[in-house]
Amino acid sequence: MRPCAVCLLLAIAAAVGCDDARSAPPSVLTGTWGGDHAGLVATADSGTMEYDCAAGRITEPLRPGSDGRFVASGTHTPGHGGPVRIDEILPRRPAEYTGRVDGDLLSLTVVMTDSNIVVGTFQMTRGRSPHVIKCL
Repeated sequence: MRPCAVCLLLAIAAAVGCDDARSAPPSVLTGTWGGDHAGLVATADSGTMEYDCAAGRITEPLRPGSDGRFVASGTHTPGHGGPVRIDEILPRRPAEYTGRVDGDLLSLTVVMTDSNIVVGTFQMTRGRSPHVIKCL
């Protein structure tokens, strides 16, 4: 076999090997994730969300399947403009957090389950600071 053909075969084998070497999703999603309009801090047993004019709490671990997809329960707390009074209790609405992790990229959709209202779908990156605009 000629040297060029051998190099070509080695390059093809290396490329195929790289595709197979993709890392599987973690068993539990953790870390700091940020993007436009949202940020997530995920721990081994829960998570906290910060969005434009709202906050969220994930009350269980984020466990991606082999395809990177996950579903978790929690709450969503809508905010409002102006200051929050000392005695004010903001409403916590039940929410479902569904998403998909692919390496350092995370897509996350939040739905308030008592009204079926989609809060939004957010694209975040591991280690990135969120860009969140608070209520005025």
